Amino acid sequence: MFNPYDESSSSSKHGNTSNFQNIVKLKGVTFLSIIIHVKRGSVIESQHNGYIVVTDINGQIIYHLGDPEYKTFARSSAKILQAIPIIEETSKNNIDLSDEEIAVICSSHNGEADHVNKVKSILDKFNLSPSHLLCGEQQPLHKETREKLLRKNFKFTTLHNTCSGKHAGMLILAKLLNSPIESYLSIDHPVQQVMLNTIVEMSGAKMNEVDIAKDGCGVPVFGLSVHQLAKAYAKIGSSYSLSENRALACKKILKAISKHPFYLAGTDRFDTHLIHVTQGRIIGKMGNEGVFALTIPTEELGIAVKVSDGAERASYPTVVETLSQLNLISTYEKEKLERFHYPIIKNRRDEVVGRLEPAFKLLRA
Repeated sequence: MFNPYDESSSSSKHGNTSNFQNIVKLKGVTFLSIIIHVKRGSVIESQHNGYIVVTDINGQIIYHLGDPEYKTFARSSAKILQAIPIIEETSKNNIDLSDEEIAVICSSHNGEADHVNKVKSILDKFNLSPSHLLCGEQQPLHKETREKLLRKNFKFTTLHNTCSGKHAGMLILAKLLNSPIESYLSIDHPVQQVMLNTIVEMSGAKMNEVDIAKDGCGVPVFGLSVHQLAKAYAKIGSSYSLSENRALACKKILKAISKHPFYLAGTDRFDTHLIHVTQGRIIGKMGNEGVFALTIPTEELGIAVKVSDGAERASYPTVVETLSQLNLISTYEKEKLERFHYPIIKNRRDEVVGRLEPAFKLLRA
């Protein structure tokens, strides 16, 4: 399996080993840890704290940093979990969704043309239109796409919303459940209830432990501990403890994403790049406010990361460093992920003035 303390995979060559003691403890338990240093020149100008949990499919914590029971909203990291009942129901009804369509249902996409077209194709299969999407209109995240459409005075639609794939999936699930499509955002709607139940079953949380709020696109968002989110992602990658129908759905989802990582995020996005570099062996999904969750099916592991201050810039180097310390990525893969592992900081003159550096070492549970 993996050995997180193999010298060859550590960050010692970058001079970070002296920073591993930056940990806050209470009665011998690690609760809050510095995970990223932001350096300008040789000076640490800022730092980010956070939480990391690595579990097996039973939810047994193997490695961690910070309080594993720290609670946060899963945000868009929940999308792969939310896709499970959609794929279960489409499979039950012999409805054919392409791998690209399944991947975009799980996505926080860039709003590039191919993303928009796949969301539209999902809607078309169910005689739905973009007007049925209640996620709100949004400019594409992808700069070139956005600027091209702005030059044409194009009116952006709900299809360009980064969450339109998830919403399209919720709409088709509503139809398959013979439920009203107009109210699919409500937590009391059958779609949201089946998704909540799926989150509970996959994470091992009790129903009354899951906090409910509203996400940026209007749908319910689920509050879980970092530990519970990691367990849910571990279970996605293993059919060991799942029903036959659920195991099949999870396999379909992971196969679709591994084959078409572009549709999970898009050009220049970390999620897409990580899956592409590891050839689908590792699948990860970001969430706003510094959340990231990963499944490694070959190792039956789940990993969840939460950056305390919600900074996205700190989550990606934390993920790559975690995978490196666990020996889950090769030297070649680490080199290909270098720009996410040690992101550079430039000034307005396009000069490199600093970079982000991981500053932690995982603790054995």
